[in-house]
Amino acid sequence: MSETPPREPEQQPQAPLIEHLIELRSRLVKAVVLILAIFAALYAFSNDIYSFVADPLMALLPAGSQMIATEVASPFLAPFKLTLFAALFIAVPFVLYQAWAFVAPGLYRHEKALAFPLLASSILLFYAGVAFAYFVVFPLLFDFFVHTGPENVAVMTDINQYLNFVLKLFFAFGAAFEIPIATFLMIWTGATSVESLSRKRPYVIVGCFVIGMMMTPPDVVSQSLLAIPMWLLFEVGILFGRLVRRRRHDPEEDA
Repeated sequence: MSETPPREPEQQPQAPLIEHLIELRSRLVKAVVLILAIFAALYAFSNDIYSFVADPLMALLPAGSQMIATEVASPFLAPFKLTLFAALFIAVPFVLYQAWAFVAPGLYRHEKALAFPLLASSILLFYAGVAFAYFVVFPLLFDFFVHTGPENVAVMTDINQYLNFVLKLFFAFGAAFEIPIATFLMIWTGATSVESLSRKRPYVIVGCFVIGMMMTPPDVVSQSLLAIPMWLLFEVGILFGRLVRRRRHDPEEDA
């Protein structure tokens, strides 16, 4: 009566899962290897990379001023950590491509046609947010900090504290610039509608300033520099949501 082994039916559904796990491991290894390779190539320039990131503050300090290290290992760890983040920052397109290649076989054709442009746009928007923080926000923010303090107080920033501060702002502005993608996806998937988001615009504006208050230092300048772009990017997401809704209701597209 036992013509087939009892374990064989259990092994068949497990095979695809094992294959997916092997593929996932392979793609993770590729991403980690590339990040480590970029890190190894950049490590010799770690001090130069830190100087580049610190330049918006150093340019505003009085002549002869410099940063300080309050911990023994900070002169080594701060550039080391920044170089590792820089390697990850450079490898983001490849890492996201590996994620895309892993999930793409399970997507429908129309989902693939939309997912890849959204992936590329999200990468560009994240880079744009980081560039906006470095070239626009940092000069205004540090100028405000340096020139609003008491005259008898010398600005001597710890290198590790400065690094944590700028990385936080890089992440905040990079994530904030993803708002058009998030808004578009909510409209495209039917989670919400253009009309509903438009009616909630006052709450969104207040929410942008609340997020700006939590993600930036406690001053009006830095909060506004994050909140106002977030609101404008929200409006961009609604605009693209209107366009995709029109295409869905286009009779030529449905034919």
